[in-house]
Amino acid sequence: MNESLIRWPRHGGRIRRRTYTAILSAVLCVLWIAGCRQEAAKSPSADVRGGKRTLSKDERMEWWRDARFGMFIHWGLYAVPAGEWKGKQVPGIGEWIMERAHIPVSEYEQLAGQFNPVKFDADEWVRIAKNAGMKYIVITSKHHDGFCLWDSKVTNYDIVDATPFKRDVLRELSRACKKQGIRLCFYHSIMDWHHPDAQAPFYPNYNDTKQSNPNFSCYVENYMKPQLKELITNYGPLGVLWFDGEWIGDWTEPQGKDLYNYVRDLQPDILINNRVGKGRKGMEGLSKGDQEYAGDFGTPEQQIPAKGLPGVDWESCMTMNDTWGYKSSDHHWKSSEDLLRNLADIASKGGNFLLNVGPTSEGLIPGASVERLAAMGDWMKVNGESIYGTTASPLGEVPWGRCTAKPGKLYLHVFDWPAGGKLEVAGLKDQVRKAYLLADEKRAKLPVTRSGDGVVVTVPEKAPDRINTVVVLEIKS
Repeated sequence: MNESLIRWPRHGGRIRRRTYTAILSAVLCVLWIAGCRQEAAKSPSADVRGGKRTLSKDERMEWWRDARFGMFIHWGLYAVPAGEWKGKQVPGIGEWIMERAHIPVSEYEQLAGQFNPVKFDADEWVRIAKNAGMKYIVITSKHHDGFCLWDSKVTNYDIVDATPFKRDVLRELSRACKKQGIRLCFYHSIMDWHHPDAQAPFYPNYNDTKQSNPNFSCYVENYMKPQLKELITNYGPLGVLWFDGEWIGDWTEPQGKDLYNYVRDLQPDILINNRVGKGRKGMEGLSKGDQEYAGDFGTPEQQIPAKGLPGVDWESCMTMNDTWGYKSSDHHWKSSEDLLRNLADIASKGGNFLLNVGPTSEGLIPGASVERLAAMGDWMKVNGESIYGTTASPLGEVPWGRCTAKPGKLYLHVFDWPAGGKLEVAGLKDQVRKAYLLADEKRAKLPVTRSGDGVVVTVPEKAPDRINTVVVLEIKS
């Protein structure tokens, strides 16, 4: 507003000039605030819960996008048989033994009396994850078998009431995570083979996707939701609620939307994966509106999408061997090399890596898992900058490895070291200000020359790290 158009009252009038200015400023401020509120209400990122604006999705996702690397833990009664039932090895993954071996509920329940993980040490578990470079932990609060790893007031089928251990492991993990600066997250199964109002009556095929339990809505309202409230209010704040088992016939997308809102009302800034709805394998093909109800991020399982999931947050969950829950006969371990390259591959496509461990019934993370995590941690201590907080490669596919990015920096993850010490980076038109090895504390410059539509970086003839050497390009862009 132009002051020259305002007729100011003369000195001695009813309103002095200074007072008039203050009133006008106040009115304009009120109008501005009202306009901002209207715009915020229109904004798709605005979210009001309990009468208060909560964080936008980007704000909620910030820590998760920065973390890039987390630990998945599958642990429960299935660790006791460890893949064997009545003297016979049961095919398939260890945590599904109740369904695969067709074990009646009454027989499976007896495993609780044998579950006594006296070697469990929450601080040690969290230390192993932290030393590996992991920033968050997702543990099975309740898997498909219905057994709970916390002291639930909704059921006695839990680790405190049903086992000789009598300790709340989620409580202990919560304290250890807070102490060591790791985000605690819970996996929770929608499917429940133990509860009579869920899948229990479908024995011997608990995973029957066609049958329907007429009391399923009672299970959701009177059992699942109260348990989720316990987990969020008594063990939080949580980083993620990671749902699974959504493929059963009784679960629908509208139920998923309702559960998503229920959880967010309890903790507005929590993250929820897409399996709260029916989007099991990822979030490809969903419209923007559908993604809202499918959760906050996609969950490709045991795979890395060839081109990532552009425009969508996602997380690849993978095992180190062939099983999630502990199985004593499974020695088919991935190498540290494969796991480290998977981490770089996933980050280069804009995703997170959730890597699983399956502890024993004694409460120990298997030695083979610990060894691999320690090797990953050694690499991350030197090269973590090239993973944490990075975005997908702007170069597309590269023949020598992968690429991650931050503003002003490209991180070249070189798997296949170039012969003759000449690393060709095609398609890079930006000016390279400096190139160096990330592992080089002195940041000695590497020569860079322009070649066609890209650049050539002169690197040592021998790879400093045979698994993944990271070359940093600081670019003017």
